[in-house]
Amino acid sequence: MTDIAKAGTFSLGDRTVKRLGYGAMQLAGPGVFGPPKDRDAAVAVLREAVARGVDHIDTSDFYGPHVTNQLIRDALHPYPDDLTIVTKVGAKRGTDASWNPAFSAEALTQAVHDNLRNLGVDALDVVNLRLMFDAHGPAEGAIEAPLTVLADLQRRGLIRRIGLSNATRQQVAEGRRITEIVCVQNQYNLAHRADDALIDELAAAGTAYVPFFPLGGFSPLQSGALSEVAARLGATPMQVALAWLLRRAPNILLIPGTAALGHLRENLAAAELVLPGDALAALDGIEAA
Repeated sequence: MTDIAKAGTFSLGDRTVKRLGYGAMQLAGPGVFGPPKDRDAAVAVLREAVARGVDHIDTSDFYGPHVTNQLIRDALHPYPDDLTIVTKVGAKRGTDASWNPAFSAEALTQAVHDNLRNLGVDALDVVNLRLMFDAHGPAEGAIEAPLTVLADLQRRGLIRRIGLSNATRQQVAEGRRITEIVCVQNQYNLAHRADDALIDELAAAGTAYVPFFPLGGFSPLQSGALSEVAARLGATPMQVALAWLLRRAPNILLIPGTAALGHLRENLAAAELVLPGDALAALDGIEAA
């Protein structure tokens, strides 16, 4: 069995987690909306992840909505003491499966209570404020009002730690003036490296960076160099992409998602994949290609 501890650990606030975790988004139905096609299979994936050492699960109550959190509760509650569950607020789903901003104090407070109820906990380990000034990527906009709401809920004991998602460097700086920011969760991968400077700044500050869409997400990364490296190493493109992210910076925490046991095991095996120097050089050149 793969030893995911070989990927190392990093701090998430006052918790220490393994750098290879699991993202629950794909457990919901098509388009991250509605129930999974096979609920038993989704539960099995969650239990397998924890059995293989995963101690960091990423989720949100707007996945489904409510679906992934209820699956996590049904599969894993009562939770292991070392399991850190990170959730997100700041968006809501329309009846047409659209993704819509939900930044008001009422909406954020309701979202926190929905997460508490559906996860079956008294306090949320980490809550990321998902910024929705542009649903397709970080965009400037003031975050003081919504972040202050979460900081107030933190003081009330409903949230232990706070992070940001889909955030710019300026918003991270603004957030730090309001409360401690323990992680930033943005899109970043071999071909999408706009956050290079931010990652290095966060690493220097001891703050976790959590990239999503390691293979491009809804627009999958197509790269001859990636495929060539994967074939040469006898690995999958996802394994190579994850291994590259682990090498990129020590503060990067990975949350690859899947609804299949086989893919879960393949993804976790990236913890043991060694990338030789020539492979790293080929991968580093993908962005400029």
